[in-house]
Amino acid sequence: MKLRGIDFGPVCGASGVQGFFGEGYWYHKWFRWLGLNFDGMTFVGKTTTLEKRPGNMPLGADGITPKELRPRCIVVKPFAGVALNAVGLSGPGTRALFGDGRWNNRKEPFILSFMSMGTTRTERLLELESYVRLCTRYFKYFQAPVAQQINYSCPNTGHDQGELVEEVEEGLGITSSLGVPLIPKFNVLLPPERAVEIANNKYCDAICVSNTIPWGELPDKINWVRLFNRSKSPLARRFGENVKGGLSGKPLLPLVHEWVCKARDAGMYKPINAGGGILHPDDVEYLRAAGASSVFVGSVVMLRPWRVRSIIRRAHQVFKN
Repeated sequence: MKLRGIDFGPVCGASGVQGFFGEGYWYHKWFRWLGLNFDGMTFVGKTTTLEKRPGNMPLGADGITPKELRPRCIVVKPFAGVALNAVGLSGPGTRALFGDGRWNNRKEPFILSFMSMGTTRTERLLELESYVRLCTRYFKYFQAPVAQQINYSCPNTGHDQGELVEEVEEGLGITSSLGVPLIPKFNVLLPPERAVEIANNKYCDAICVSNTIPWGELPDKINWVRLFNRSKSPLARRFGENVKGGLSGKPLLPLVHEWVCKARDAGMYKPINAGGGILHPDDVEYLRAAGASSVFVGSVVMLRPWRVRSIIRRAHQVFKN
């Protein structure tokens, strides 16, 4: 996927699949014997917020890596091919991440991800403006080209995607001053026709879909009870009724395929970075046939780590022409 002449490759990581800097997680080391390897995949940083945010995943002394070996905010069902998470964008905040300096040393094109946390539209746009000022200050030290993903769809922050979507075009205008490719990120609950309107904005370079699906949504297409053997989110039992989590894994693949097809039929001409439920190399071709310009992989790293290498390889083959 080329944006403004920069090649971001045919396959990206989902935001955070390798952490904030590519440091990965403890279990990545154990999965190496299963063939886990990220070579050939474009790095996408974990979505950051302007200020430090505890979220639901306690962080260690470094403020970056999870404190718990098995975070309570993540439920993994390997046999069902699904994961449910309510991490809630835990992180040290953008200033700390820029100050760390590790982004400066990356040699290949990569993507950063940001989400505003304000409770009102005005607060969120002001946060975005502050983030842009920080980027302007620090991007000049980067050795590699960067794109900016703007997350409008995390299900664990208490924000409604429908409300956030109304801010996208103004947000693109604010972020445009960075002079880098801009990629709004949504889940499949966003009507494809609305995505086409957003993509037509002159500052929008591509669309990323899909983020996780909030618990309980699309009950006609997702059998929540069968997946988790209960009618209520298992995360609600741990964190309270207001914390239900977002679904990733197998059920998302047909939803993303359908969404991409509809977006293309509705006139989407900008690149689409599509992902969700990619657990097998053949899934890459499935999304390419729908009209994806590139793919991203996420939950497969936890659910089918031995297939990550072959998925990346297939993406390079499928999107070669």
